[in-house]
Amino acid sequence: MTIERLNALGAADAERELRQCCGSRAWAARMAAARPFASADAMAVTANVIWAALDESDWREAFAAHPRIGGDARLKSGAPAEPEREHEPLGERWAAQEQSGAAAAAPPLLDRLAAKNREYEARFGYIFIVCATGKSADEMLSLLERRLTHDPRDEIRVAADEQRKITQLRLQKLIAEPDAR
Repeated sequence: MTIERLNALGAADAERELRQCCGSRAWAARMAAARPFASADAMAVTANVIWAALDESDWREAFAAHPRIGGDARLKSGAPAEPEREHEPLGERWAAQEQSGAAAAAPPLLDRLAAKNREYEARFGYIFIVCATGKSADEMLSLLERRLTHDPRDEIRVAADEQRKITQLRLQKLIAEPDAR
């Protein structure tokens, strides 16, 4: 999809496309309403401004749209981290690509990631969010363990910034994705 195509979509279609980048309905609605975007840079700036203006419940909604780090059954089964299903939703395909650093992890490391994810979720009330692109399973586990020591008021802001980074990467992918739909 091009930025011009995104600009030309109806509001509901634009929101649906944008929710693949960020699972917050409020963020997607505000982004769709902010169109047309003059450029990818303008879209990126707008995305950050809208994200910063949202409240914690919107952030948590976006977090809930993500799979747990290392929790993908394909990783544990040894199947490819990047699914080859042509009609899989982009957000799911992107999540698998983003977490591909965990694909090479041995089962004991994936088990530790899963256990720490459960601990994190019990402590903070939402899944561990990290911009996983380019990170190994060991790096993600180290970040997770470090962030478990955060105060909940501080951690929600760290998690929100990680979501912002993920959203920015996905917006770039969205406007680079061929129009095959």
